Amino acid sequence: MPSFLGNIIENLFGKPATVKYPFEKPEPVPGTRGELNFNMAKCDQCQDCERTCPSAAITVYPEEKRIEWNSFQCIYCHACVRACMHEAIEPLINVEAPDYKKRVKSFEA
Repeated sequence: MPSFLGNIIENLFGKPATVKYPFEKPEPVPGTRGELNFNMAKCDQCQDCERTCPSAAITVYPEEKRIEWNSFQCIYCHACVRACMHEAIEPLINVEAPDYKKRVKSFEA
């Protein structure tokens, strides 16, 4: 019992381990994988990202110079970020849910 006394006192007078989420946003952990942003100025429509995506969340339309990204289908592995030779895919850091309604984000040149 005396060995737990130090831990009990530290927990009583220390700061809480959690944050009040809706009112305070937590700091993202380094290496957090968030949403994707496609820089269409750098993209050459090579479709490497579409081929390497394991969940098929990226669809490239080279004729229309358009990319569609389905955030609900994405597993946030960032394999597409590593596969892009032109570094046109920028990973964003966010800790919020993607959305309440399923939608597809479209990026156009």
